[in-house]
Amino acid sequence: MELAVEVPADAVAAEVDKAYANLQKKARVRGFRPGKAPRQVLAHLYGPQVTSDVVSAIVNDTLPKALSEKQVQPVNQPQVEAGKFEPGVALRYKARFEVQPDIAEVVYEGLELVRPPETATDAAVDEQLELLRRQHARLEAPESARAAQKGDVLTVDFKLLLAGQEIKDAGGEGVQLDLGSNQILPELDSGLAGIKVDGEVEIAAKLPETHPRPDLAGQTVTFRVLVKDLKQRILPTLDDEFAKDVGTFSTLVELRASVHTRLEKMLKDRAESALAEQIVERLNEKNSLDLPPSLVEQQCRMMEMEILQNARRVGQRVTKEDFEKVHGRVHADAEKKVRAGLLMAAVARKLGLGVSDEDIQKGLEELAADSGKNVAKVRAEYNAPQQRQILIGMILEDKVLTVIESKANIRVGEAAEAAAGA
Repeated sequence: MELAVEVPADAVAAEVDKAYANLQKKARVRGFRPGKAPRQVLAHLYGPQVTSDVVSAIVNDTLPKALSEKQVQPVNQPQVEAGKFEPGVALRYKARFEVQPDIAEVVYEGLELVRPPETATDAAVDEQLELLRRQHARLEAPESARAAQKGDVLTVDFKLLLAGQEIKDAGGEGVQLDLGSNQILPELDSGLAGIKVDGEVEIAAKLPETHPRPDLAGQTVTFRVLVKDLKQRILPTLDDEFAKDVGTFSTLVELRASVHTRLEKMLKDRAESALAEQIVERLNEKNSLDLPPSLVEQQCRMMEMEILQNARRVGQRVTKEDFEKVHGRVHADAEKKVRAGLLMAAVARKLGLGVSDEDIQKGLEELAADSGKNVAKVRAEYNAPQQRQILIGMILEDKVLTVIESKANIRVGEAAEAAAGA
């Protein structure tokens, strides 16, 4: 969008007078006492700088008023092109900027969504208790040397190869792998079963799209693995004594009840996240919308920063070339997020949704509960204007999602169905 602004000559003259009056107080000119240099001398010495300062001051003062009068809100920093500056003459300038698109209608009712199951089954609770047993197990070497099997913990050195070439900084030494834990790639899990200490094997595997190194995400690579050590797990007995050892429980029944409660909360959170992701997809599918490029690029930078932080957490180095390889995918995801955000904001305006002080208090209490922090501490963290706006945005988004869910056609299904949009 382009906005033309004209500033009257008398206002320009007043700004010029003010600029020279301030300069006269500060300028040190040879041959004149401080504050006594004539204006024409100052104009000769500092004219271009004064002109630049005056134009900047006028734009900074008049542009916000002009934008308010036109009832437009830029989503990026306006680029200003000033006309010829002449003292005593009106100043004309143009401001170019992006604005949020006008959204007349949003298709948000009747979306087809799949909610993952939220009920914690007995089998799921048993699985969590088994994980607790594994976490509190002892690791011992087998009485006699044998091949690796499910439940063993292997200590390995490995190198990573792509197209037969070793990838620098992608290997590891003394890495522990837990067979049968579903925490390592399936190809590694099956490929290491049956191997003995000092055994070496090459295993082909496809890395996940979420791999922290963008240059390796989704690639099929070869792991060259040397097994250095093998330990077997000695699991504790699942009884009241075990319950006392793992927490403030008196009996196994209490431990089981606690696991059930925690698991159902986790499943509920997972279901809500899955529904939110599906809503973003469906809104994009059903509503075409031209996006301000600056908003998309801003979202891209945020997502790329998240990729970088995730890589740093696992000690991986990400280069500029890595980002270039995934930029297309990140850009497409950023467009979806920005489009969905604009559409949900339009829904909020249409329905007159807002955020009250009570909503903010409830939001702070929920954040405190999730983080384990004191409410007062969380409130202090969100006291700054920018952080407070983030909190308000989160609360308002939750309200819009709740409305969309209430008007959607939701059926219960597996997480994979939800991700596929079944």
